[in-house]
Amino acid sequence: MNTTPLYRPTGQPELDLIEASGCTKWPLRLIDQPIFYPVTNEDYAAQIARGWNVKDSANGNVGYVTRFEVETDYLKQFPVKTVGG
Repeated sequence: MNTTPLYRPTGQPELDLIEASGCTKWPLRLIDQPIFYPVTNEDYAAQIARGWNVKDSANGNVGYVTRFEVETDYLKQFPVKTVGG
């Protein structure tokens, strides 16, 4: 089975929920975050964590980058979109 690493910037409350699940699932999305958007680049995930999570007191003013593996064949059904400029 081939897998692809994906990265997700997160704050402390979301990380706490991930850990509470035994690191087996992502929590439900928050009202102000209706989509789940992992990224394919660890550096970009770190940039988001520093730029958004660290500046947000609701996130505990900390930013983490989580890494997880997804089956590559499964990912092929989703388009990769480039964001930012």
